[in-house]
Amino acid sequence: MPELSRRRALTTAAALAAAAGAVGTAAASAANAAPGDHHANSPGSPTSATSPASPAAFDEVYKGRRIQGRPTTGGGHHGGGYAVFVDGVELHVMRNADGSWISVVSHYDPVPTPRAAARAAVDELQGARLLPFPTD
Repeated sequence: MPELSRRRALTTAAALAAAAGAVGTAAASAANAAPGDHHANSPGSPTSATSPASPAAFDEVYKGRRIQGRPTTGGGHHGGGYAVFVDGVELHVMRNADGSWISVVSHYDPVPTPRAAARAAVDELQGARLLPFPTD
């Protein structure tokens, strides 16, 4: 294994500094996004600085579908501790390490809140019924 050279150490330090600057810029732009805008954060942008530790409960009608969400105890196997429902059927949601949320319906489009995940699922379903997610 080669020894750590001064050049390699300086290159690594510069790369880390650039990455830290990019994270700070992304967090600042996420803080300026409109609340509830589920497209405000790109998949790589961190949201932990702007997302609360435990999102508040919600109950609303979105595009003719009733969406509900509430914190739960126990945390589940992903540790999210949050339940989301679309027309009474549970929508499996998961919190990512960066604080963003995904659902089984819109798995590749992270959003800042469980409410935004429910809205994104309704958009993706395009009127179709949500079927229960098998857990066993």
